Amino acid sequence: MVWQRPEVLTDGADEPTARCLPMMGLMLVAAVPPSPQVLPCPLSAGWELVRTLQLPRKGLDGRAVGGFSAAAYQAEQDRLWLLSDAPQSYLMPWGGLARLLRGGASALTPGPRVLLRTAQGESWPAGLDGEGLVLQGDQAWIVSEGRRTQRQPASLISVNLTTGRLLQERPLPTSWRSAPGRGLAVNQGPESLTALAPGDLLMAAEAPLLQQRGRAGIALARSRSGGLAEPYGSLNLTSLGQQHGLTDLLALPRERQLLALVRRVSFPFWWKAWLVLFPLSPPRSDAHHPLRSWDLIKAGLPADNWEALSVGPVLADGRRTLLLASDDNFSILQSNWLVVLAPRRSADCSE
Repeated sequence: MVWQRPEVLTDGADEPTARCLPMMGLMLVAAVPPSPQVLPCPLSAGWELVRTLQLPRKGLDGRAVGGFSAAAYQAEQDRLWLLSDAPQSYLMPWGGLARLLRGGASALTPGPRVLLRTAQGESWPAGLDGEGLVLQGDQAWIVSEGRRTQRQPASLISVNLTTGRLLQERPLPTSWRSAPGRGLAVNQGPESLTALAPGDLLMAAEAPLLQQRGRAGIALARSRSGGLAEPYGSLNLTSLGQQHGLTDLLALPRERQLLALVRRVSFPFWWKAWLVLFPLSPPRSDAHHPLRSWDLIKAGLPADNWEALSVGPVLADGRRTLLLASDDNFSILQSNWLVVLAPRRSADCSE
């Protein structure tokens, strides 16, 4: 099913008040080529809901697809990659999104799935549960959630984008590793991954580390090429209420800010979701607070399990889009949604 529904995402009455924090941003602009602005201007203008797509439940091989937990878009190839957290994790490319938005195609074109494998070409012994994705050339960086076991630890790896084979693995921060009363909780991260610059990765847990329970802040960690990942402050999400989780991150180095995709679920299937804007700052001992947030479900997105966030194609009017994808949890009660958002910008905006 393909349908259009232009809408505006604006702040709901229950949104946290914007706070004017010092913008001690990372000086990463030189490492990132100029690109169209991603954020609304002014921020209160919100987002336009450009397109909502329901992806098919079967791939080219006739087998079920789903469980999409992360996304990354290649502009030159007009190719969207989705990462599945299926028991045998895989990457799947989808072509033609820019053409579809320009009216030159009626649907996305799925490509063959790329199964994720060990360096020896074998299936992962206990599943990978990939949750975050960054593409760099012919390789894909992936963070996977762990189960606090030697058989299935949390990890940060890179794989060949063609073969799916493991290329390398980077160690997680010591504070994230499993120890009595410490580290990531079971199935609680790492949950997201974004690039500050080539080879410079930022990841986040889904919930506070075990040793941080009772205190605000979802832990961030930064992994630079050749070095141990280090703690990188935290994000405070308490203003959104209880039982929320961070599901993806998108660094905006040009704007020196960070977009977070946040969800809350009450079972069986009652979903809430927000986009939350934070300053992109150097590590600090205290948690960063939201600058702005937008309620996605109130704005008209399907109430589902939104897990993936990526930049998307540039529209004909020059606006850079955002892409959001949902994880259907392999349930017939949910769907694999792909949504295209565009920032609303007033004529007098110059930044």
